[in-house]
Amino acid sequence: MKNGRQRTNVKKGKPVAVSGRSSGVSPDGAQESLDERRRRLKAILRELKVLYPEAECALHHGSAFQLLVATILSAQCTDERVNQATPELFSRYPDAKTLAQSTQDDVERIVRPLGFFRNKSTNIRAMARALVEDHGGEVPQTLEQMVQLPGVGRKTASVVLGTWFGLPSGVVVDTHVRRISNLLGLTHSQNPEIIERNLIEMLPRSEWIMFSHRLIHHGRRICIARRPACTKCPLIRYCPRTGLRPLAGPAADEHEIS
Repeated sequence: MKNGRQRTNVKKGKPVAVSGRSSGVSPDGAQESLDERRRRLKAILRELKVLYPEAECALHHGSAFQLLVATILSAQCTDERVNQATPELFSRYPDAKTLAQSTQDDVERIVRPLGFFRNKSTNIRAMARALVEDHGGEVPQTLEQMVQLPGVGRKTASVVLGTWFGLPSGVVVDTHVRRISNLLGLTHSQNPEIIERNLIEMLPRSEWIMFSHRLIHHGRRICIARRPACTKCPLIRYCPRTGLRPLAGPAADEHEIS
């Protein structure tokens, strides 16, 4: 297979190098060029805008700091469970200064239901101390500074920068974005970093933030992992993986993103 990027060997769980540019698959089964995938993605973006015009982050928060904490806590945990724990956490520790002065035992007690509570407690307390010591208690507004904070990776930084500050620093790839991007033939990797690069290659920068929010909503409401409602999905005509016949509708290149 000719591909110049890396893709993940799903069976072994290891990235392997392949040569040439990655190719996609159109709904009729034909191989797509990058330009053809971009045109199809424009149509997908249009449908998502209609479906979820006001899509937003599901994590409850009242500040950039609180969103940062909630996003760190959401690792390998549902947003719903995080939202059950953060009211008490933010009531006791509403900002970086108060969380930096917290005790490990108290924070662990609050976040225990979220799993990996010791590591998460350690990370958010260390992150709060770093904010106080290096940034005056405020969340920085660059990706480079964000990923230097304890417990903060590129995905977490992109969530906060995009959701709170409106700064498109990257495309957030969670489990829904990874799964649906593969179903739609927009990527053939399971590696979030490679998927993000594939999507950035096709998405206008102005769509980086909302694309993820809308695809996450779609994954929770229609394209549900264990019981996808394919026959009710407005994206079915652009989806090569379902095995269903594409619905009648306008060609992908007839859609434009406003």
